[in-house]
Amino acid sequence: MLYNNLSGYLKGKYGKRLKKICIDGGFTCPNRDGSCGVGGCIFCGERGAGEHIARNSSADIIESITAQVRAGLEGAADDEGFIVYFQNFTNTYAAPEELKRRYDAALIDERIKVLDIGTRPDCINEEIAALIASYLTRVEVWVEFGLQTASDKTAEIINRGYRKEVFSEAAALLEKYKIPMVVHLMLGLPSEGDEELRKTVEFISRHKLFGIKLHSVYVMEGTRLAEMYKSGLYTPITEEDYVARAAYVLKHIPSEVVIHRLTGDCPRDMLLAPIWSLDKNGVIEKIRAALATGLTYLGVTE
Repeated sequence: MLYNNLSGYLKGKYGKRLKKICIDGGFTCPNRDGSCGVGGCIFCGERGAGEHIARNSSADIIESITAQVRAGLEGAADDEGFIVYFQNFTNTYAAPEELKRRYDAALIDERIKVLDIGTRPDCINEEIAALIASYLTRVEVWVEFGLQTASDKTAEIINRGYRKEVFSEAAALLEKYKIPMVVHLMLGLPSEGDEELRKTVEFISRHKLFGIKLHSVYVMEGTRLAEMYKSGLYTPITEEDYVARAAYVLKHIPSEVVIHRLTGDCPRDMLLAPIWSLDKNGVIEKIRAALATGLTYLGVTE
């Protein structure tokens, strides 16, 4: 096996793959509402990375969450299994009692095996970690942090809104409560080269990781990154460089870390660049080929 992938992990634990139900939980982000910034990250659209999620017409957020889950379960067989993924924006950005209402609204069927919560490390505290840990007796739980990079310089450019030390503090809190952590890395961010990636891999490897998601940086219409691209201030990563950097990450992280994804995808009608990112399966195969054959990872032959 070239790397420890999510499909293999799920089949080993549950005897089958689990289907993912992506949920819009009705949250926002602290770098959108003025708490630590406005406008969100420069690559993020108005739906906070939830462009693929079907909109729900319910005005009540609890009803909306339950309706989204029911839609995802519709027609499913009794022996199927599911992951409920609170995906877009920051899904711990509320009081614990409100978080509980929203998570409970999603866990409506015993076929749901995993509660997957996408959030930011600056939106985790002791009380919220304890709440999330309370679900571990019912389902498997993952918390996903959109770190993207360990470079605080790049973090300022992309308007992330927190320094890497905040990630370390939140990671320690999750480890204390035995909550598995998934880290998002973006390859091809503005100002980032090979050295920044090396330092990011070294940084995340010092923490207890359950999983990693790799994302290619794509330029989506309606974002500040799109403005930078159109004005010539940002050049997207080439497919060749992305494949090499992804292979480097897979080669240098702890072998037990579960790879949840190898590239991102943008709705075709919203993508400005790079066009190669539309061929998701092709990119994945090239990464696998780089791992299988050879041999060059950011200028280091191994």
